[in-house]
Amino acid sequence: MIISKTPFRISFSGGGSDIKDFYSQEDGAVLSTTINKYVFLSMHPLFNNNGFHLKYSENEFVGYVNRIKHPIIREVFSKYSIFGVDFNSSSDVPSGTGLGSSSSFTTGLINLCNAYLRQFMSKEEMAKVACEIEIDKLKSPIGKQDQYACAIGGMNFIEFHKDESVSVEKITLSQDKLTQLEDSLILFYLGGTRTASSILGEQRKNTHNKIDFLRKMVGLSRALRDDLKNDYIDNFGRILNEGWMYKRELCEGITNATIDYWYNIAMDNGAQGGKVLGAGGGGFLLLCAPGAREALRQMIKLYELPFKFENSGTTIIY
Repeated sequence: MIISKTPFRISFSGGGSDIKDFYSQEDGAVLSTTINKYVFLSMHPLFNNNGFHLKYSENEFVGYVNRIKHPIIREVFSKYSIFGVDFNSSSDVPSGTGLGSSSSFTTGLINLCNAYLRQFMSKEEMAKVACEIEIDKLKSPIGKQDQYACAIGGMNFIEFHKDESVSVEKITLSQDKLTQLEDSLILFYLGGTRTASSILGEQRKNTHNKIDFLRKMVGLSRALRDDLKNDYIDNFGRILNEGWMYKRELCEGITNATIDYWYNIAMDNGAQGGKVLGAGGGGFLLLCAPGAREALRQMIKLYELPFKFENSGTTIIY
């Protein structure tokens, strides 16, 4: 049996600039980190080597790869000529909650298949293949940030270039500042799950008219990168808040009355800034509130997801 473990990610700034409609005109830039919440994928030979037994949110037993309903599994297994396997998926967090779960799944599955076939592939290469599967093959209206974040792990400044290349710069804080930053962040679940496709589809259509907002978001990513490289975190909450104000202008559906209600309560009770993770519309609300996390726990009546930063990216654990 082979088991892969792939982290989810939190994007701090620049989301949307990783979509081709933007970076084909000028470089996009995102700053994000992976966290200690994971998707676990396992695979071993099927007892009679006849077809596929797939267990995820559904249970599939099929004889041919083109009959697999799960689009990502179908495309990755087809690419790697995987056959005669028993496959299982489990996750710390539901899909569709803004933590990059789809790309975490894709990247973890590519890692799993390479290990199963005893092949080596760098984490950057796995991220590139995951982008090809999700964006080029499956035509998902998503960007490239999640694949690279989940594959490589840790805190990264990721740039997206016109020639389709991607640059990844590791961000290293002192242990003291890293702990301070980690202890200032809190994550609340807004409830429900949603698909990013509809929001991102509208956002893509609006790119030309909203390019100034995206340009400012990229600028915030660069400013945050510079701050963190200098071991300075005092502007972190302000940058999150400014980025959220820009992001909510990109299209309808990114925010709603419920999100605004909880965000305003947070800002009135010690938060310096925050954002909804992923495409928006639901999922998780990230807040930066140095010294005020306990006050927010008392005021915000939502489920809190405790988390820590992680640095491993996608790994084979067995």
